[in-house]
Amino acid sequence: MSHHRMLLFVALIALCVCGHRPDAQAADISNGKTIALRWCSSCHLVTPDQRQGNADVPSFASIGARANFDTDAVASFLLDPHPKMPNYSLSRDEARNIAEYIASLAGKAKKPVPEKMLFDQTL
Repeated sequence: MSHHRMLLFVALIALCVCGHRPDAQAADISNGKTIALRWCSSCHLVTPDQRQGNADVPSFASIGARANFDTDAVASFLLDPHPKMPNYSLSRDEARNIAEYIASLAGKAKKPVPEKMLFDQTL
């Protein structure tokens, strides 16, 4: 067997053994919504039907609708403590989940979101 074929064979075996899943790093939008309702809703409007929030901060829908919105940038922002926001010590996954939930409100989610999930606060 040639060196090139051997490398290809080893790579294929490693891929099968490791159980590579492209979506393994995918954000959990539902979990992002849950975290946002628990920690962010006292200041931000985090769902379309939420009626109370702080008038001095943007709603999640308006954040997601910004032309320059980027889930990675929002997740990074959430991980870096800021004087205007409480420091909840979010994990990287939690920050990514919240950012992807915000994206879902503007139709920018990387995967489809059931409409019921966007409006149902019981999740």
